[in-house]
Amino acid sequence: MTLVLDRTPTRRTTRPDGEGSVQVHMDPTATLSTAKVFSVYGKGGIGKSTTSSNLSVAFSKLGKRVLQIGCDPKHDSTFTLTKRLVPTVIDILEGVDFHSEELRPEDYVYEGYNGVMCVEAGGPPAGTGCGGYVVGQTVKLLKEHHLLDDTDVVIFDVLGDVVCGGFAAPLMHSHRSVIVTANDFDSIFAMNRIVAAIQAKAKNYGVRVGGLIANRSKDTDQIDRFAEATGLKRLAHLPDLDAIRLSRLKKATLFEMGDAPEIVAVQNEYLRLAAQLWAGVEPLDARPMKDREIFDFLGFD
Repeated sequence: MTLVLDRTPTRRTTRPDGEGSVQVHMDPTATLSTAKVFSVYGKGGIGKSTTSSNLSVAFSKLGKRVLQIGCDPKHDSTFTLTKRLVPTVIDILEGVDFHSEELRPEDYVYEGYNGVMCVEAGGPPAGTGCGGYVVGQTVKLLKEHHLLDDTDVVIFDVLGDVVCGGFAAPLMHSHRSVIVTANDFDSIFAMNRIVAAIQAKAKNYGVRVGGLIANRSKDTDQIDRFAEATGLKRLAHLPDLDAIRLSRLKKATLFEMGDAPEIVAVQNEYLRLAAQLWAGVEPLDARPMKDREIFDFLGFD
């Protein structure tokens, strides 16, 4: 992986991996073995980690071998699966002075609920480094130890509200990207920009927009209006249940939260979504709006 710092004057009209001053370039032919790879994006705080973890469990309930990779310096993507904050790949590499040959898989891969394998990539110190480097090092380590050879599904859980090249690095390894959103302006605005990032990466990599997941929302009217206008598709609807909030506080997945009818309904929605994603969702030719356009489009008169 190479970091390219581009300060070329604006007369240069093409950049192979999209616009921006810093871009993370990886081998376009790199693949994560034969696993189906999904990246989960969305506005910060929208529930990506909750969605990713429960989706991982749903895949495992379908008999799939699942690996979840948290891509956030907070390294809290997998704690409902492992019941703790596990050490990050970057922290562990730093402990051996970045001599990856000294590491064993058990040093950074942890088994979570129902057999889901968990990795926290971590991140550079605040204000320094690049998240794309961290993702690249994590994937390199997984390949070196052949941990992807026996994996059916890989889920990247990506930090929100960042638009740099490092933020988009998981897209270079993904087949489909799904976006978590709520039925509000800020979430949909963030989703619109994420769609643009995915479309930029799709020019050089195999990733495509797979669809969106409505989360923590009683209604989906604004989401559905936006989806219809931009060529997106809603794959699932997860309601705003207090049990979902409590599951994070209890450090548990929703599949461990009992059998109340409303919880079972959400469990079944995750199982249905996992089956749909495994069967394959068609790539969407989404058309993101300009900022002013989406500002005028959303809401009520």
